[in-house]
Amino acid sequence: MNEKQMLTMYEDAGALLNGHFVLSSGRHSAKYLQSALVLMDLSNATALAGELISKVNAEDFDMVVAPAIGGLVIGQEVARLLNKPFIFTERKEGEMQLRRGFTIVQNSRLLVVEDVITTGGSVRECIEVVRQHGGTPAQIVAVVDRAPDSEGRFDIPYATAIAMRVETFTSEACPMCADGIPAVKPGSRGAA
Repeated sequence: MNEKQMLTMYEDAGALLNGHFVLSSGRHSAKYLQSALVLMDLSNATALAGELISKVNAEDFDMVVAPAIGGLVIGQEVARLLNKPFIFTERKEGEMQLRRGFTIVQNSRLLVVEDVITTGGSVRECIEVVRQHGGTPAQIVAVVDRAPDSEGRFDIPYATAIAMRVETFTSEACPMCADGIPAVKPGSRGAA
């Protein structure tokens, strides 16, 4: 499957949105990718997970981990296809944590999976939690990278299925804010 076919999945699911959005990073954008709408179709989830696992060597990992909430569905599907255990990190009181009785075996190697990356903040937080619990984050895969030209976001290997350059703005420099267009927060740290 090529990038155009994968983006068509987003378009067909009504998941490539235009408007004024506040991203999980706090940055503003005129475009938003709502992966949950794409991944609710299990054939899409399997196809996209297949694209991600084509970028890794399954023997390099003991487990799969994803930051909640965006990475949950695609992370679980990647783990299923790789036949590896799946865990996730989540925020409690604003801090990314490992909860729900999940443990990481000392020195185990983890594949980090995310749906959409812009600044990479959630992934970096997830990586830090893995390290705090004695694991080794070995590689990152994501369905969409909204800022593929950004260098130095991660200190481990990284691969993506879709590289989509989408301009983002601080609230102070946002042209939609300047035009008085109301912003919505559609992501996991937002309203819906």
